Amino acid sequence: MNKLFYPAIFQVEEEGGYSVFFPDIEGCNTQGETVEETYDMAFDALGLTLSYLQDNNLTIPKPSKPQDIQLDNNQYVVVIQFDMLEYLKKNESRAVKKTLSIPSWLNEAAMKQNINFSQVLQEALMNKMNI
Repeated sequence: MNKLFYPAIFQVEEEGGYSVFFPDIEGCNTQGETVEETYDMAFDALGLTLSYLQDNNLTIPKPSKPQDIQLDNNQYVVVIQFDMLEYLKKNESRAVKKTLSIPSWLNEAAMKQNINFSQVLQEALMNKMNI
């Protein structure tokens, strides 16, 4: 999944603040007091929803074109840029245990040099995937 650009509808509330929803993603909505806070909340809501869909092998809806969205007088469209990899780097830091095998001589040599196996594996994987 590369970068996605989802239109969000920001609605100015009579009592102050904003509510926001995504016309392409049912149930993905949030609110905030300022435009900046509302944008951040919208980004987080979008990330939670899309990562849930991905984790459960559900279809991720295609974003609609902002110009095709019908608005009420107190609404406007804000496009939210979303990159799943960047979102997961920021929000998903839980460790996953992996079992692997290396030759015993390599293990001994690395241990003598106090090499952190987890760090080396992470660096190698990111290098291999050009991340």
